[in-house]
Amino acid sequence: MGIKKSYEEINARIRAGRAVVVTAEEVIEMTKEKGVKATAKDVDVVTTGTFGPMCSSGAFLNFGHAEPPIKMGKILLNNVNGYGGLAAVDTYIGATEPSIDRGIEYGGAHVICDLVARKAVRLKATSGGTDCYPRKEIDTYITLDDLNEAYLFNPRNCYQNYAVAVNTSDRTLYTYMGVLKPRMGNINYSTAGELSPLLKDPHLRTIGIGTRIFLGGAPGYVAWQGTQFVTEKPRNDKGIPLAPAATLAVIGDLKKMSPAYLQPAVYEKYGTSLFVGIGIPIPVLDEDLLANLAVENKDIHTNIVDYSVPSRSRPVLARCSYAELRSGEITLEGKRIKTAPLTSLHKARQIAAEVKRWVQEGFTLQEPVAHFPKVAALNPLAIKPKGGV
Repeated sequence: MGIKKSYEEINARIRAGRAVVVTAEEVIEMTKEKGVKATAKDVDVVTTGTFGPMCSSGAFLNFGHAEPPIKMGKILLNNVNGYGGLAAVDTYIGATEPSIDRGIEYGGAHVICDLVARKAVRLKATSGGTDCYPRKEIDTYITLDDLNEAYLFNPRNCYQNYAVAVNTSDRTLYTYMGVLKPRMGNINYSTAGELSPLLKDPHLRTIGIGTRIFLGGAPGYVAWQGTQFVTEKPRNDKGIPLAPAATLAVIGDLKKMSPAYLQPAVYEKYGTSLFVGIGIPIPVLDEDLLANLAVENKDIHTNIVDYSVPSRSRPVLARCSYAELRSGEITLEGKRIKTAPLTSLHKARQIAAEVKRWVQEGFTLQEPVAHFPKVAALNPLAIKPKGGV
């Protein structure tokens, strides 16, 4: 009979300080030395980490009521628009929203990170005024600790694999995958490979609604499947999707997060984004799961896509492994091309190590309260005439 463990058993070992916890890189070496069965028996938890641009990010904020109170309509935070269609003093600020006066050089991601750094942020709001909310404008400064609630809520983070970007055209492209030089002058990619959470549990056996995670330096949770979530993509012989597949919607207390794991970014001639640190501890429930956890960069593959084609279905030029990408150079169509990650391997390793420390100090695992659905494909946005079907 194979090795079988339960969440209850693993959490009991964590509480007793007896759990064996290793990072996703450490478990690879252990498995090479001892084999899958022995490693599955010995190891209780494997920690993962990623730190990369996650554009679909933002924060819900509650300002509290002024005297006299105001029903905020138009809301500006350091001259970045916040959404005014919530209750009187609630807002959602998106990471990619550009500022009115500085454009993409300062956006919603910068506001969020300024708040986390405990900097004062200027709040300006206007209203038409009502009987119960008579004030028509307010201009003040807030800090994160002034707010009643402030929580990061990111609708789509932590992609399970992602395409590699190259540009075959004769002009430079400015994209969310960074600057792509003409005539295949460079290749950019954006996944942490063998450290990336959803690549280590490719069938999402332990990651679902309610999973407890590391988010921006603080405890957080998986709230739902992320937007653009799809599971039925082609997979390699290790069961790993070869293209963008599952995603996570995540939530956590912004007041407990750290500037070390939430950082703003500006992509030249494209826009603003937020680098988010996410780490997930994965319980070793059995040998099959351990085999997934021991998969390394050479066994994880993705597609190289031509971003010069202005279409939602860009041509795939080739397939490569993350070991090849991490080598710094790939040969494509007879040309040797430099590769560069948007995801920080250094930070991903830091996060996996930090989550390891958390678990060793008593951070228990939460079994999903519900598993994600199977999703065959994404719906495209069709251009329809007025009243069309």
